[in-house]
Amino acid sequence: LYAGIWGSNVDFNDEDEAHVEVDYYVGYSGEYSGFTYDLGGLYYTYPGADSDLDYDFFEVSGALGYDFDVAALSGAINYSPDFFGSTGDAVYYGATLDVPLPYEFSVSAHAGYQTIDEGVDYADWSLGLGYSIAGFDLSLAYYDTDMDEPEECADGCDARVAFGVSRSF
Repeated sequence: LYAGIWGSNVDFNDEDEAHVEVDYYVGYSGEYSGFTYDLGGLYYTYPGADSDLDYDFFEVSGALGYDFDVAALSGAINYSPDFFGSTGDAVYYGATLDVPLPYEFSVSAHAGYQTIDEGVDYADWSLGLGYSIAGFDLSLAYYDTDMDEPEECADGCDARVAFGVSRSF
């Protein structure tokens, strides 16, 4: 059983309505006969944004995975009945491959597809390198989508490289 809060800065080019995203999540995960599973719920909030923009939304998720020792493969589905900005039902399908490397390194690849009732459906993908040290997980990843800026997405859909630091307790 798990619960948490996640936050980040955001910029939707919405005339300074939203500056922050704060997400709350709960779930249950476990393992059965070598398979991992995860069922969860997420509530995405954008404090300070005008309520007429209807940015806040709820999502449920399910994931299933298996570790083959040389690589771990997982798949997930997320569903929202009233997605970001009142765009209707949305479903995200994703698959991830993680490969452990020597010396606490790892490599990961992800591909996903988002469908949105009243929006633009799109594909996304990433390729990353990870390293664990002193209980911290460091990551460097390349992210991209098949969306065109600014026609389909105002900002944030072009290829990016991101560095991350995380620690779980």
